[in-house]
This record gives sequence, C-alpha cells and structure tokens, in this order.
Amino acid sequence: QVQLVESGGGLVQPGGSLRLSCAASGTIYSINGMGWFRRAPGKHSELVARIASGGSTNYADSVKGRFTISRDNAKNTVYLQMNSLKPEDTAVYYCNAEVYEGRWSGLRDYWGQGTQVTVSS
Repeated sequence: QVQLVESGGGLVQPGGSLRLSCAASGTIYSINGMGWFRRAPGKHSELVARIASGGSTNYADSVKGRFTISRDNAKNTVYLQMNSLKPEDTAVYYCNAEVYEGRWSGLRDYWGQGTQVTVSS
C-alpha cells in the first residue's frame, strides 16, 4: 500500500501564491508520473499539471505561466508552486502518483486526500 499526504492549501488573496506538497510513502519500488488534479464546486475534475519520472511536464492551458510542477525523486514528493492565483483557481486539489510497488508489479494509481485552495479577497 502507498499513502499520499498533501499539504500547503489554504486561503489566499487574488494575485497571491501558494505551494502544495505531496509526499508518497509505503511500498514503493519506483514512481512513474506524478500530478495534480483539481475539482471545483459543480465542475468535473481536471488535470492541472503532470510531471514524468524524467522531468518532462505538461499543464492545463488555464495555469500555464502561473503554476510550476516539480518533484524530488529521492523524497518521493511532488510540488505545485502556484503564483498569480485567481478566484477561478479555487478548488480541492488532489495529488496523484503512478506507482510500481515491486520490480514485477503493475502500475497502480494512488491519490491524496485533497487539500482546499480558496482564492478570495
């Protein structure tokens, strides 16, 4: 089993910044992609950003130029630096990790519990 623990959410004014962290622990052989999704009230979940094991990244168009995803493979941790936040960024943010639990095991998706980000004056 693998656990993902998120931190860093909160209330921030428009134009402000927050940094989310998500640490994976448990039975981990290696981690493939790691990413952040979000779900706003009344809306479907959407991919915010993803980073591959080699470091390549992709972002939702709505956050390009404002958000930066990074990872520390030694710590099995993924980060999301969010700058120039807008009210429409308000959502619950979930981290995701694609995990190999053993050398011969298949890839499994794990999710964090979610952290609330509220952008409001």
